[in-house]
Amino acid sequence: MKKIGLFLESEPHFGGTFQYNQTMLDAVAALPRDKYSVVVGYTSEKWVDYLKQYDGVKGVPIPRGFWGRAIGLAWLLLRLPMGIWRKLTPLFHPMAKAVLRENCDLWIYPSQDVKSFQFPVPALVSILDLVHRYDGKEFPEAASAWELMNREPGYTNICRWAKGVLTVSEMDKEQVVESYGRNPNTIYSLPMVPPRYMYNTEVPRDFDAKYPLPPKYLFYPAQFWEHKNHKNLVRAIASLKAEFPDLTLALAGTKKNAWESVNALMHELGVVDNVIILGYVPDEYMPEFYRRARALIYATYFGPCNLPPLEALVVGAPMAISEVSCMPDRVGDATLTFDADSVEQIAECMRRLWTDDALCRELSQKALARAEMWDQRHFNEKLRQVVEGLV
Repeated sequence: MKKIGLFLESEPHFGGTFQYNQTMLDAVAALPRDKYSVVVGYTSEKWVDYLKQYDGVKGVPIPRGFWGRAIGLAWLLLRLPMGIWRKLTPLFHPMAKAVLRENCDLWIYPSQDVKSFQFPVPALVSILDLVHRYDGKEFPEAASAWELMNREPGYTNICRWAKGVLTVSEMDKEQVVESYGRNPNTIYSLPMVPPRYMYNTEVPRDFDAKYPLPPKYLFYPAQFWEHKNHKNLVRAIASLKAEFPDLTLALAGTKKNAWESVNALMHELGVVDNVIILGYVPDEYMPEFYRRARALIYATYFGPCNLPPLEALVVGAPMAISEVSCMPDRVGDATLTFDADSVEQIAECMRRLWTDDALCRELSQKALARAEMWDQRHFNEKLRQVVEGLV
């Protein structure tokens, strides 16, 4: 029997990466028990409650090891030989010792984690995006000097040492090959799926009291990063306000990053009353926001594959999304699309979604059909095939 380890270091505030970790946990837990035993190493106690949902999955707390992580980061940034570091870590690094103690035939790292190559273990590692090289080069959160210092040696070493690499789309697989010369036969495309909470049909009892929503609104769940393009959404709302005074945009996301500049623009353009700021929305409330929304409007400048359009598919929410990365391919004809730079195109999509009932019904039906094409079951099966090929 082969032993498979899953290394979980992501936390809830990591957004889509955390959801991808949950998806991977589901898939690893679903591996056939007559062939595989499963151990899950976690660095945060927040994973303990998630692990309780799975029978027969061994959870192992992994100590972070401050000095080991600090020296490892310095070693990486200084571009010192990683082969030497891999030999040293088992001697003193508590995280390396904990991982090696489990003697797994394969460790899966779903968060493009540098630990995957700093410890001498057979690893299957996810590379979730290469936005610092492609779509996100103009945004500091993706391609600042610090990001580049971390990302480039990190991805280079993942491609050097990993037994297998996972990407979330064929496009990303091609980019990994192009950027780092990794053998394409050892890269596996494993697209994201909607998170489990989106399938919950129960409405939280306190939903209406907690979120007094208007009967009609457009919905955009995204942190206030510059690349999420809230400002063009605000400009589009302003351009339509005279025509549709009740046009409302509900924004879910913590008030940080570029929030202050978005808020200033809302006041400048006089649309404060047309925008609802929800703040952080816990997972259990999210499905109801989609169900009640007139449509999802998703304006990001890059992905690669963002979760909200996938979440919208599950409940049949109509949507309009920006033409970036692999997202239009994932949702197919279940969406309208627009150029993220074009306020006019965004406004036109808003107008159509706000006024055309027949269009919204059509998009909703297509969304539900599309949701059946790739879900957790398909993800689990594809991961099983990848694991079988590696061990």
